[in-house]
Amino acid sequence: MAVTLGEFVKWLEELIPPALQEHYDNSGLQTGYPAAEVDSVLLAVDVTPDVIGEAVTHGCQLVVSHHPLIFTPLKRLAFGSDTERSVAAALKNNIAVYSAHTSFDNVQHGVSHILAEKLGLQFIRVLVPLSGKLSKLVTFVPSTYAGSVRDALFAAGAGQIGNYDRCSFNVQGEGTYRAGEGADPFAGRIGEDHSEAEVRIEAVMPSHLSGACVRALLSAHPYEEVAYDIIALENEYPGAGAGAIGTLPAPVRGSELLGRLKLLTGMPFIRYSGDTSRLLTTVAVCGGSGSAFIPAAARAGADAFITGDIKYHTFAEAPENLLVADAGHYESEKFSLEILHNLIHKKFPNFALRFSEIKTNPVNYFQ
Repeated sequence: MAVTLGEFVKWLEELIPPALQEHYDNSGLQTGYPAAEVDSVLLAVDVTPDVIGEAVTHGCQLVVSHHPLIFTPLKRLAFGSDTERSVAAALKNNIAVYSAHTSFDNVQHGVSHILAEKLGLQFIRVLVPLSGKLSKLVTFVPSTYAGSVRDALFAAGAGQIGNYDRCSFNVQGEGTYRAGEGADPFAGRIGEDHSEAEVRIEAVMPSHLSGACVRALLSAHPYEEVAYDIIALENEYPGAGAGAIGTLPAPVRGSELLGRLKLLTGMPFIRYSGDTSRLLTTVAVCGGSGSAFIPAAARAGADAFITGDIKYHTFAEAPENLLVADAGHYESEKFSLEILHNLIHKKFPNFALRFSEIKTNPVNYFQ
C-alpha cells in the first residue's frame, strides 16, 4: 500500500513531533516532493552519498535518518562536501529524506529510552524534562455537555500528566450572555439577558497539540461562540526531554555494567571514570552527545551515567560517586532505528523496510 510522502510525514510527526526539537536543530523533511508515493524505506543513522546510492539500488523512495542530512544552511550545491553530494544525489534520483534528530532524542520513548531498555533498566523515565512545552486550555461549557467536551479534549491529546490521563479540573458556575441579531443561541432569546449553568474545564496539553485540542473543543461545544483561554506554562513536561533514567533489576558492580555496555555496543573498549567496584542500582543514559547532563544524572540519584563524546576534563570533573562511561556517539544512538522500524511496520505492514548496511560511523578504533 503506497501513501504519499506528505501523509507519511504527517503520521510520523504525530509520533515524533518536530516541536520537541532543540532550537539549533533541523529535524523534518530534508528533500522530497510531498505528493510523491512512498512504499519503501531505508533506515540509517546518517545520510551520505553511499546511503543515497544504497536507496537507489534497492528501490527505496525514502530514507529516514536520525542525523539530519542538512544540519546547517547550504549556500551552494557545488559537490564540495558530503552533504552537497548527498543532497544532489537525492534530488537527481527522486529520493526523499526525512530526519528525526533532537525531536527523536526528546520524545519520551525515543533514542535514550531504547538504550536504557537494552541495558535492562526498569521504571524508565525522562532524565531532564523539557520546560515551556505545555499549555493549559480553559473553557466554559453548559453542564449537560461537560462530559462530551472533556472526552473530545482528551481524545485530542489534552489531560495527560505523567502516568495519568483524562486529567482535568472542573468548577460549577454561571455563564451570562445576550444574543444579538443574527445569532443562533444555544439557549435564551435574541436581545434578552440569559444565564446558563456552566462548568469551567481546565486541562493541560502539550503546546504542539493546542491546535488539535481547540479544533476538538469547537467541534464538541454546543455554543455558537466558544469562550476559551490558552495559557502558556513553564512547568516541566515529564513526557519529553533529554536522556533517560531507570533502575537495574538487581545491583551490579560497575565492572559488570561496563562489560554489558561493551558487548551491547560492539565497542572494542569503554572509556570511563569512577570506581568500577561499587554496586550500582540506578543508571542514567543519554544517546549521542549528552555529557552536559552529568550534573542532572547526579542530582537524580544515578550511580552511573552513560553517553557519548565525553571530553577529558568532563571525566575529570564528574562527581566522585558517579561512574561515567563513554559508549560512543554512533553506538549509543544506533538502536533508535529499531524504534522507527517497528513503528513503520506496525502502521504500514506492506512497506518494504531495510536497515542501511553502509558504515557511516566516522570514528574507527585501532586495536
